[in-house]
Amino acid sequence: MRTLITGGAGFIGINLAKKILETGEDVVVVDNFFRPGTLQNIKWLEEQQFAGKLSVISLDVRIDWKRLKEIIDDYQIDALYHLAGQVAVTTSVVNPREDFEINALGTFNVLEAIRLSERKPLIIYTSTNKVFGGMEDIEIVEREKDYIYKDFPLGIPESRTLDFHSPYGCSKGAADQYVRDYGRIYGLKTVVFRQSAIYGLRQMGVEDQGWIAWFTIAAVCNKKITIYGNGKQVRDVLFVDDLVNAFQLATENIHKTAGNIFNIGGGPNFKMSLLECLGMLEEQLGQKIDLTFDNWRPGDQPVYVSDIRKAKATFGWEPKIGPQEGVRRLFEWVKSNTDLFAYIEHNPVFKK
Repeated sequence: MRTLITGGAGFIGINLAKKILETGEDVVVVDNFFRPGTLQNIKWLEEQQFAGKLSVISLDVRIDWKRLKEIIDDYQIDALYHLAGQVAVTTSVVNPREDFEINALGTFNVLEAIRLSERKPLIIYTSTNKVFGGMEDIEIVEREKDYIYKDFPLGIPESRTLDFHSPYGCSKGAADQYVRDYGRIYGLKTVVFRQSAIYGLRQMGVEDQGWIAWFTIAAVCNKKITIYGNGKQVRDVLFVDDLVNAFQLATENIHKTAGNIFNIGGGPNFKMSLLECLGMLEEQLGQKIDLTFDNWRPGDQPVYVSDIRKAKATFGWEPKIGPQEGVRRLFEWVKSNTDLFAYIEHNPVFKK
């Protein structure tokens, strides 16, 4: 297998690349190196010395799709993981055009590069639970520290009606459906992962994206933490190692997974609220964390939990690393790598 990862220098991509390289397979990482931490991630990966198995190419999926097609054929790519994307709802509200160009147009370009290539590799696309919108019709119950669904104890299934709330939801949702339909219309081997809250090592979290990593970084680096809403918002959380395992299993079972969409998250057993996450961090720090509160963000679901039974039934995947263990691992990594987070000093939002 020869693998190409768009957005491969990002948090998820770098963890996936390392895991694949450790199996002895070739990996091509494609990235535009726009996000903070991507250059550091690549430097770290190159230091692992994978003996010529790793190729790194600077490329922007918004404009370089013809070059991407050539790379697919020249490197004889068998599997493509499309992780390149604009990942924050708040950013999409401020700059919806850029959000559309990166997520919707960028994904369309990747699909065209695959369709017009000789290799026609399989593609796994990372979508989001935001394609389900605010889900205002679903009744929730407010408890002391969290929210729960009244009628969905196992979480939200893939059959849930789509509702592209926010520009981010629209751009990711459009891409989600394009990937699915390119499988149906052109016979490509496509898989969509609608992901919940992913977290883990080498995640350069910021205030508007990657909340578990951001809370951890801010707590360790003594930065201001603002809760938007009341902090009872709940997500099913998934440690990145478990996500990487899902990518590998879905690829190994492509004869079963092709053409399918899967909700991928921690599921009902691995969920937590913002306040519960902060409580875990306080245990690690051995002290209280100062918080401020602000208004709810647009499109922020009070609770989202994935029903992950389809993934288990189709390709035998389920998460293994619970929130307590995952947050502990992330905390220890952040504490040992504080030099990586200098980028927060250059953004006034993150100054205490």
